[in-house]
Amino acid sequence: MGFLTEPGAIVSAYLLDLLFLLIAAVVVVPLFQLARLGTVPGFLVAGVVVGPSGFSIIDNVTEIRHLSEIGVVLLLFVIGMELKPSRLWLMRRLVFGLGTLQVAVTGIALGVLGSFLFDFSLRTAIFVGPALALSSTAFVLQILAEQKALPTQYGRAAISVLLLQDLAVVPLLALIPLLASPETGFSGDIGLALLESLFILLLVVVTGRFLLHPLLHRVARAGSPEVFTASALLIVLGTAMATEHAGLSMAMGAFLAGLLISESAYRHQVIAEIQPFRGLLIGLFFMSMGMSFELGVLLANPFAALTMLVLLLFVKTAILFPLALLFGLPRRVSLAVALLLAQCGEFALVMFALASKSNLITGSRFQSLLVVVLLSMMVTPLLAHVAGRLVRPLKADGKSGDEEPHRTPAVLVGFGPVGQHVGETLNRAGVPFIAVDSDANRVAGERARGNPVRFLDAHSTGLLESLDARSTPAVVVTLKDSDETLELVTSLREQYPDVAIFAQGHDLDTCRSLSRLGVTGALSANVMTGLELSRMAMEQAGVKTETVERVLARYYRQYQALMEDRNSARGERIGKFRGGA
Repeated sequence: MGFLTEPGAIVSAYLLDLLFLLIAAVVVVPLFQLARLGTVPGFLVAGVVVGPSGFSIIDNVTEIRHLSEIGVVLLLFVIGMELKPSRLWLMRRLVFGLGTLQVAVTGIALGVLGSFLFDFSLRTAIFVGPALALSSTAFVLQILAEQKALPTQYGRAAISVLLLQDLAVVPLLALIPLLASPETGFSGDIGLALLESLFILLLVVVTGRFLLHPLLHRVARAGSPEVFTASALLIVLGTAMATEHAGLSMAMGAFLAGLLISESAYRHQVIAEIQPFRGLLIGLFFMSMGMSFELGVLLANPFAALTMLVLLLFVKTAILFPLALLFGLPRRVSLAVALLLAQCGEFALVMFALASKSNLITGSRFQSLLVVVLLSMMVTPLLAHVAGRLVRPLKADGKSGDEEPHRTPAVLVGFGPVGQHVGETLNRAGVPFIAVDSDANRVAGERARGNPVRFLDAHSTGLLESLDARSTPAVVVTLKDSDETLELVTSLREQYPDVAIFAQGHDLDTCRSLSRLGVTGALSANVMTGLELSRMAMEQAGVKTETVERVLARYYRQYQALMEDRNSARGERIGKFRGGA
């Protein structure tokens, strides 16, 4: 039976390694979040702790890195879905102007410095310079959210540069196999290779355009969440494998697949299905980077590492600051944006890992770059604090400079007959909204009429995050099934305790249950229909308008008194809703 026990032992060893990785992540990452140092540095340090440079608990670095590369694929897929063309066009001046100049000028400057000061080869400098020009999208967005600066001029300028940096990942991914090939020249050979790459990308885009949306629609109509999850993973991994076999990277294929789905009605449901896998595997990737980190490189020459860090931060800040001024941003905002984006981010780690795998950069060079990226992330909270202090007087004076204030839409869960009436009313009042529904045919029909309806299972964790509506003014639930409504409201109230939730109940008991769950307001469709029919009957019978209103108001107050739970701590909020009805 030895031939059976050996695979079992291998599986057991893998499970034990994963167990140690999970323990390290659970202990270290929350500490870094508590210190506001970000999750990415936390994962890196957790990897260092369990890796060969730490306690040497795990030696299987190569095998774990192979598994974690799927996380990179999923990360690029989600980034592609977030880069909606409509969003890019809305911020086109800063994205394609300021963002392009930042990546180009900073990349050239860092590449030239690398060649002169650190003896980079031409191929290495062409790649490393732009890779170091990229900042941490996840880290910066987290900081902007904590500073409540996302809708400000400072926040929008930073986001614009980050969007272009995310786009710059695509040509950088294409450069890796071209630069890593010693047979490729810098003139005709690279030009021909780029043309071949563009042809392959165009083929993927055209094929995906005609296949992805019909495929997702058919899967959604089947009504099986498991099949939809499998289909989402198939799209990501299938496209990634296709581009790899065509001579490009898996990450680029995943990015293209995400870009193709970015304007789809099924985008939010795909994100909801992919997010758990992506979060776990990308964390595993950063931990594998930490395990690959040789602490002796830093300890052997800390002065060199600090010198490289200071030089990197100075160059990125000194270049972005005047560029931001050139695009009309105030001096304080320009300096704040430059400081906030001075660090290197997760994409640099992804790029360096792929380049090391392709032998574009050596192991010692990879270690030096890993040190610089990690240290730049560690000092980001300090730089962000300074940036926040710079723009705080502008906020206090109300001089944010916003040209188009962002209005977070209301969220309608269920777009049946009642939801459609709510949506039409909000439209007439000029209130933006996003509706979600799990009926694929209804979603397709409503989108054809121009309504902002998305296919999404409302019970998905992080509903408002996936809709980019965390600060929504209201969530309106109009589902037909009472049990489903109660289950959804329970989930929403646990995830978003401060969000206003209005729900449709179908009888007195359901409304009272909703009230106990903490909804801001609950209404029975049957009662409201009965009141309106009563109004019509009384008016037809010649009852005076004043009498009609008094009778209906009295009945409504009595009904609300029956519905209100005496033990509810939200009596005041319910009373406000009753007064506004």
